Amino acid sequence: MKIYTKTGDGGSTSLVGGKRVSKACDRVSAYGDIDELISCLGLVRSLAPQTDEELRRIEVQLMNVSAHLACDGDSAKLKPIDPAEEQFLEERIDEMTSALPPQNAFVLPGKPAVSSVCHIARTVCRRAERSVVRIGELQEDDSAALSYLNRLSDYLFTLARTLCVGSGTAEDFWLP
Repeated sequence: MKIYTKTGDGGSTSLVGGKRVSKACDRVSAYGDIDELISCLGLVRSLAPQTDEELRRIEVQLMNVSAHLACDGDSAKLKPIDPAEEQFLEERIDEMTSALPPQNAFVLPGKPAVSSVCHIARTVCRRAERSVVRIGELQEDDSAALSYLNRLSDYLFTLARTLCVGSGTAEDFWLP
């Protein structure tokens, strides 16, 4: 099987279900941003092996979220977006936060590199969240995706702080 189909050469692509849409449509942008986020998480996994299992779990959930966003309405064949995965993120945020010093100012990403890469993943996650909002009328699965992405950006912020503090590096704060 060849990787290229040439069906998108004119600037359109197919949603799951077969409907052809512009590659610039909001739905395609949203799942494209999630694809970029998954790649960022892969980089964090490779730089911080202690995160491998947890971030792989998140990548799998993001693939499911992306699949739902790529549907033209009928997602019955897809695995539902599991609310337990959002609960998992909340539990991990609470666990990590309890081990961190209080935050009294905005964090400036810096050293170590893995922490900054995690902040990049967080900002890509926020963009993906905005992309989902731009879709407009959200289907039930889209709303679940939006909620998951919102929680995931909080998780990634907390993970970035955890990786920084865990490396023995002092956090850099913006103090106006």
